[in-house]
Amino acid sequence: MKTYTTTQGDTWDYIALKELGGEIHTHLLLKTNPDHAKTNIFSSGITLNIPDVPESANIAENLPPWKKGK
Repeated sequence: MKTYTTTQGDTWDYIALKELGGEIHTHLLLKTNPDHAKTNIFSSGITLNIPDVPESANIAENLPPWKKGK
């Protein structure tokens, strides 16, 4: 597992996009860093653990219904 040190203004979805490849993985960051779950906008210098995205994570399965085209 790697780590990420925040900069002023970082948000969960931005970090997920930058480090995990998509905002859809924000829940993985929150699960891995429960001590910071109530933080919306980070100050600089916070070290977060960045989980590995499971290969079995099928992005299409995690999309809301209106994004699946159904």
